[in-house]
Amino acid sequence: MKIIKEGFPFIIVPLLAGLGFIVIPCALGLGIPALFYVCLAAGIILIIFALFCAFFFRDPKIIVNGGADTGTAGAGLILSPCNGTVLEIEETETEKILRVFLSIFNVHLQRSPVAGTVRDVAHKDGKFYAAWNPLAQSENEQNIITIEGNAGVFVVRQIAGFLARRCVSWVKAGDELRAGDKIGLIKFSSQVDLHMPKGAEITVKAGDKVRAGVTPVGTI
Repeated sequence: MKIIKEGFPFIIVPLLAGLGFIVIPCALGLGIPALFYVCLAAGIILIIFALFCAFFFRDPKIIVNGGADTGTAGAGLILSPCNGTVLEIEETETEKILRVFLSIFNVHLQRSPVAGTVRDVAHKDGKFYAAWNPLAQSENEQNIITIEGNAGVFVVRQIAGFLARRCVSWVKAGDELRAGDKIGLIKFSSQVDLHMPKGAEITVKAGDKVRAGVTPVGTI
């Protein structure tokens, strides 16, 4: 399984430190049992953390819904932009919004929900409320990726959370995207909102599990 390049510092540094905590005391032959066991425990914890980060920053191979060869989602399908659990679906006078919570155990890549052109990528500084806090969607730090497709304008909001302190965008204005193309990453637990045109018909509900580029969340 591939590892996202942004994850390597989180893997390599604690892994090397953990090995150092284990190997160096053994090599030096420390005669202080208490110190040896402290170093051993610290080394094991760091190695476990490195293994967790390797799991967290995984980039699994997927088959984009509608065909791996074309990378399209098929007629009218809107794909989930992320892996996670649907928090809620909100409908306003002008749009529909799908909110998804990403736990630390979910793949944290984001993918384009539709084929289209990136119209804008904007960063908004903010706070770091937990994803289930209603203020998170408006007050937290976030990246706002606007994609213009044949069926209208779609906005993917990468929202930082209590643990997630950085949203990474891999696209820029003018980029052409296929449905399911990778567009970014949020480091550690977080939330992703998908803003869709008013005419979209949502096909998921609160509590449903979704997968980026695989689960259709609506049609238009």
